[in-house]
Amino acid sequence: MVRTILRSASTSYAGPFKWVLIDGEHGLIGDRDYYELVNAIAAEGASPIIRVPWAEEWMIKRALDLGAHGVLTPMCHTAEDAARIVRYSKYPCRGTRGYGPIFAVHSIPGMATGDPAYDEGADKSLVVAVQIESRLGVDNAEAIAQVEGVDVLLVGPFDLAKQMGIVPGSAGHEAAIRSVLQAAHRAGKKAAIFCLSGIRARLRVQQGFDMVSVSTDSTVVGEAMVQHLSVANGTSTPI
Repeated sequence: MVRTILRSASTSYAGPFKWVLIDGEHGLIGDRDYYELVNAIAAEGASPIIRVPWAEEWMIKRALDLGAHGVLTPMCHTAEDAARIVRYSKYPCRGTRGYGPIFAVHSIPGMATGDPAYDEGADKSLVVAVQIESRLGVDNAEAIAQVEGVDVLLVGPFDLAKQMGIVPGSAGHEAAIRSVLQAAHRAGKKAAIFCLSGIRARLRVQQGFDMVSVSTDSTVVGEAMVQHLSVANGTSTPI
């Protein structure tokens, strides 16, 4: 599943989509698919971000070595989790990422294989995003946001509701979401959230979120097919 993303901190790209999330956590995408996907996305001017299945060092390393402009890791609960994720994403001496970016530069316009500029800029330019989707993660959002090297706190609203045992959209749920947003901004970090529609995404932008998803590829294709079918059988008018 590929989630289309609208807003980001990047100002180098003027197109409508700033970054696209490649979802390696859920669905059928594996690391064998990363290389082609990141290059297809980057060729259109957006930054490919890979959500790895878990915050494992080898998973983060492979995503970055295959060209991701950043990684998103699920279920970040504590500042210690966040610090470990940063360490896995950075080269020594800052971190422990193994060296082998042979294919990483292919998704960066204007950069050739073996270009030393990748080494010089990798730790600074690669996005490290952590997903806050548990009560513990919300409780520790302030500390997580303070971890040096964490760039983005992304709220996973559906897992968060399930982990908290509350209904999505309820007062308690929205309060938890706002607390993550505020914690990120107080630390000078970006706040992001997953949305299933442009309407919901617009609301989150108005609330102050810096990065929002607007839909998924599977959702968009399904909705478009249903719409065209309804026009064809006369139950709807063309949009």
